[in-house]
Amino acid sequence: MDLSIILDNLDIYLQGLKNTAILVSLSLVIGLLLAVPLAILRTTGNWFVQAPVRAFVYFFRGTPLLVQMFLVYYGFGQFELIKSSILWPLFREAYFCALFTFTLNTCAYTTEIIRGAIKATPVGEIEAALAAGMSKMKMYRRVILPSAFRRALPAYSNEIIFMLHGSSLASVITIIDITGAARIVNSRYYSPYEAFLTAALFYLGLTFCIVFLVKRLENRWFAHLQPQVQEKTQRKPV
Repeated sequence: MDLSIILDNLDIYLQGLKNTAILVSLSLVIGLLLAVPLAILRTTGNWFVQAPVRAFVYFFRGTPLLVQMFLVYYGFGQFELIKSSILWPLFREAYFCALFTFTLNTCAYTTEIIRGAIKATPVGEIEAALAAGMSKMKMYRRVILPSAFRRALPAYSNEIIFMLHGSSLASVITIIDITGAARIVNSRYYSPYEAFLTAALFYLGLTFCIVFLVKRLENRWFAHLQPQVQEKTQRKPV
């Protein structure tokens, strides 16, 4: 293993790390903001309200992320309506196409995660909110959604990691992310082992940071459910 290849191209990997972190973070934040209202709509009893959301979720969960990216990056350009619109300067950029695709993909998965957490809200919590005279909006804001976020956190942490790993597909549309950096190094030195092993280590490091932060958040959010630590009695010396 030639470490000089890795050290000489460390700046490319750092650039790829920066692009990956920004792309994944923006996708997750925007996707979460879109998923919350969609999840609420999915829990309504109105079929006409649920149908568009169901179709959106079914499409993005039922098709591969790579196919979705190709449809956006290569497919939108064949529609004259899009090319003549004000959105074309955005969709002709690879970075925006990747961000757009990742956002919709993670939004679909997150919608189902939050919907399941909302449906699992204990009936007693809802009855207590109604007894306190809360409106429906206030009940969602103060009772249902905070409780649902706690239950959804373990599943959502997996979605964050899946989104990080799925972001490696951005390299196929010329974006220099971590995988894109590895492909550049491999094309220069024909050393796939050094190039992609380094990329794997960067992904492992990011995954470890995500798991660590989620664990800290779980400890904070579920502190009231953890058993009380009994105080140890000190033995008197004989």
